[in-house]
Amino acid sequence: MSVKTASFGTTKEGKEVTKYTIENKNGVRADLIDYGAILVNLFVKGADGTERDVVLGYDTVAGYEADTSFLGATVGPIANRTKDAAFEINGVKYQMDVNDNENNLHSHFVEGFHKLIWNASFYENSVTFKLEKKDMAMGHPGNMKVKVTYTLTDDNELKIHYEATTDRDTIINMTNHTYFNLNGHDSGTILDEVLCLKAGKYTPVLPGAIPIGEIAAVRATPMDFTAPKKVGAEIEADCEQLLLVKGYDHNWVVDHWNEELRLIATLQDEKSGIVMETYSDLPGVQFYAGNCITPVTGKGGAKYAPRCGLCLETQYFPNSANQEGFPRPLFGAKKPYDTTTVYKFKLV
Repeated sequence: MSVKTASFGTTKEGKEVTKYTIENKNGVRADLIDYGAILVNLFVKGADGTERDVVLGYDTVAGYEADTSFLGATVGPIANRTKDAAFEINGVKYQMDVNDNENNLHSHFVEGFHKLIWNASFYENSVTFKLEKKDMAMGHPGNMKVKVTYTLTDDNELKIHYEATTDRDTIINMTNHTYFNLNGHDSGTILDEVLCLKAGKYTPVLPGAIPIGEIAAVRATPMDFTAPKKVGAEIEADCEQLLLVKGYDHNWVVDHWNEELRLIATLQDEKSGIVMETYSDLPGVQFYAGNCITPVTGKGGAKYAPRCGLCLETQYFPNSANQEGFPRPLFGAKKPYDTTTVYKFKLV
């Protein structure tokens, strides 16, 4: 196995962007770019032997520069929503960008990690992206050194290893925002895909999608994916939680979390026969059914629209910087950030 490189064009500021391709012995192939440490393509063979690109994305840097849906992106330093766009550490208040009503979403739409060019190095079957964030950039404390390593194994696993060090106590809660469609990025809706989450509880939200602070049981609600269920089976149910965010866009609480890497979700497409298992060592996963994907032209002229891709964003809970009772992602000089997510592909 080896990594191949190619030009992916230039940004509007004239900066070169490089594409890195990893392919395993089974023909699974991942394309990554140093802009945003983004996963651009992920080719997997279906049950009929046909190769499918199972992630949404763009063919050009310009597409990613204009993108507002975070397709394939590495999000940080803080993913998801933070109430009032602020948090306190040791009695000091830190104010982030107010970009989602009165709250903050994904740190910063322009200066966030998904819009930066990372420094890249590659090995036999992996690519490591690095960047440095200055103290108080985006209103976020700490000089940070960040690494994200994508590794493709011969077991058809795409591993994402996040590492960060900081010289000040700070909040770090990174994620990957890839939109998956296991029948192919250009195949339309994901409503028939079958999802199972190893999560008997979730965090209900208020208007604005900030958790209310409660950890609630999913049993006997449309939020229950403890047994395999089609994404579209109850997405239009008359349920306040679904109506608030136009469908599924909630954090599920991983069962029996103990900071060890474990299977947390299984997604299956009956048409392609492709199954994706998600493994994580984090306490939560944001299942987002793509309810608000901006209609746009993607790779190969594909027309993307709401609910044509879904995300399984491993994470600490939304607003965990503030919410008492939630695991808090507080890191510092003596406590580095280190977490792994794995997406593993197999056939039915």
